[in-house]
Amino acid sequence: MPAGRCGRNLEGSIRREADVSKYRTLETYRSKRHFDETTEPSGEDGHRSTENGNAFVVQIHDATTLHFDVRLEADGVLKSWSVPKGPPAEPGDRRLAMPTEDHPLAYREFEGVIPHGEYGAGSVIVWDEGSYRVLSHDRQGRAKGLAQALDEGHVTVRLSGAKLRGDWSLVRFRGEDGSGDREAWLMLKRGRAAAPSASPDPIRARSALSGRTLKQVARSAE
Repeated sequence: MPAGRCGRNLEGSIRREADVSKYRTLETYRSKRHFDETTEPSGEDGHRSTENGNAFVVQIHDATTLHFDVRLEADGVLKSWSVPKGPPAEPGDRRLAMPTEDHPLAYREFEGVIPHGEYGAGSVIVWDEGSYRVLSHDRQGRAKGLAQALDEGHVTVRLSGAKLRGDWSLVRFRGEDGSGDREAWLMLKRGRAAAPSASPDPIRARSALSGRTLKQVARSAE
């Protein structure tokens, strides 16, 4: 077999294995949703990683409880946390961040209404989006990837969005000690205070994609 064809076959095989691994990672996400009812992306469309593999999105979700969802791209999916009070804006502030299932990359553009009776029913807007950079290093000073830092239970990232600009940490404080407690994290603000736009009234906050509020999104689905 010609060397060029062999190389292409190997590349294709690696890509297929990555897609299978990604599919398995999203099994929990898919098991909770009926895609003939909800317009949420299934993740089966082969959506590729972003150019640098470092996208982030923060969505406001008016479900049973109004909350923010913080999502960071890693290994072809969006690692996700539900942050009830939203990202902290003042240095030293900390907010509870409960991990949720990995979401497909296409979810970073999802905005709309999840129908009544579906998991997470309610309105969703993309409040902020952009890119991030991991600031965490190992003892030898080498930069860590997001997945490695999360496995170790502590990561600091620099967010570059329209509203969130600066450094935040995610720190696991419960769920890895064998006690059986549900895993939980804290989101902390590092460095300087965030801009005032980083602490919005979620009801009046506007989408970074469409400029709409939660109420406007809800009305558009009626």
